Amino acid sequence: MLGKLFFPSADAATGTLAAFATFWVGFLARPIGGVVFGHLGDRFGRKKALVTTMIMMGLCTTAIGLLPTYSQIGFWAAALLVLMRLIQGVAMGGEWGGAVVLASEHAPKGKGILYGAWAQQGSPAGNLLATVMWMLVALLPDSAFFAWGWRIPFLISAALVAIGLVIRLSIEESPVMKELMTEKKVVRTPIGELLRSHKMITVLAVGAGVIAIAATYDPARP
Repeated sequence: MLGKLFFPSADAATGTLAAFATFWVGFLARPIGGVVFGHLGDRFGRKKALVTTMIMMGLCTTAIGLLPTYSQIGFWAAALLVLMRLIQGVAMGGEWGGAVVLASEHAPKGKGILYGAWAQQGSPAGNLLATVMWMLVALLPDSAFFAWGWRIPFLISAALVAIGLVIRLSIEESPVMKELMTEKKVVRTPIGELLRSHKMITVLAVGAGVIAIAATYDPARP
């Protein structure tokens, strides 16, 4: 789909590769988002960081549904798509880790891991909803799908973001973060503290994440 709309000047194989490269850019940006918003969350509060990442993600996803295609503005269509994917990736990197931390810190004593695991269910649930939506949109005739139908899932996401923001704004800052901020124990450079004092657990966590993604992610899923 992206190949025909944003890279039509390339042959079919090159267009497909370009579309997947655009998809990959978002993954490349995730570690950057994790570092940036992990720092901001540790300095200024989990809730503020997570509200910011949701707004970024929501605006970019909706904006993709409004992008002009290659036939309208040429190269700039692909450039704008890549930019949206980069911002999405940064937001996703901050969202994923921040949501797990917030859920864990709100958990009753001894249930932090369980609550953090539940936060991870948002991704597969979102993938399921997206798959159902694209199955419905794909029922349109090709002419309608490529003219306007492909935009529908991106535009509808705005409603989900609005609902998500209402929920997120109603959640209180985590008790752990409140205590740290009240007692003025917030670390000035959280990532520096992490790398100085928790090297081994950081390496193990990164390794486990890479293995899990490599073993379970389907690269053919758009």
